[in-house]
Amino acid sequence: MLNLFSIYKPILHGVMKLAGMSPRKVEIQPGTVLNIWAPTTTRPHHKPAVVLLHGFAMDGILTWQLQVLALVRNYAVYVPDFVFFGGSVTDRAERTVEFQSECMARGLRQLGVERCILVGLSYGGMVGFKMAEMYSDLVRSMVVTCSVMALTELVSNAGLERIGFPTWSDFLLPKTPKAVKIMFDAAAYKLPNLPSFVYKDILEAMFNNRKERHELLEALVTSDKAFTIPRYRQVFSFFDLE
Repeated sequence: MLNLFSIYKPILHGVMKLAGMSPRKVEIQPGTVLNIWAPTTTRPHHKPAVVLLHGFAMDGILTWQLQVLALVRNYAVYVPDFVFFGGSVTDRAERTVEFQSECMARGLRQLGVERCILVGLSYGGMVGFKMAEMYSDLVRSMVVTCSVMALTELVSNAGLERIGFPTWSDFLLPKTPKAVKIMFDAAAYKLPNLPSFVYKDILEAMFNNRKERHELLEALVTSDKAFTIPRYRQVFSFFDLE
């Protein structure tokens, strides 16, 4: 039986190309290649650049497909896949938010992005905060939803207690269709009633690179004592979807 997403993704990619987007393979160094959906033509100077940073469940274009279609007329839209998501890979051992931020910044600059507005969801928000801290010349402003500046031990423990999981890997790397549904139920507002095969197809299509993603989650938690609030130069907007 065909996986629903093996059918849907080529259709989605075709729609994105009709909207003026195309996937780019950007090698930022030997062994590290990013997949970034970007404007097909050279970015018009009159269009501000918007970079959409996805969460931990799906790749960039699946996460942001509706937003791309809404924004592409007035903005130069860039949708990267984080390392170990979608088409982005590395042979380096780093798993930190700093490493993801470095990869994103270098990839965007190779595509000619000099200044941008970041939009970050969940994990993407944390990477976005770090990008804003490390690359203030690149990040002009930022919109954040369902995220925090850093996943400190205190924030992590409170979040896990709230959702009822012992670790973030247990929550964000589900092993059964039922666990996929639980994850989306916790993350979504009024999740529609979907047939069980949809969660099975999501499990089969979306959760590769499990070992590496587990390592990303392990590296995500920061010591309470080590975290200090950075002094940002940008303007941020925060949204909580509760």
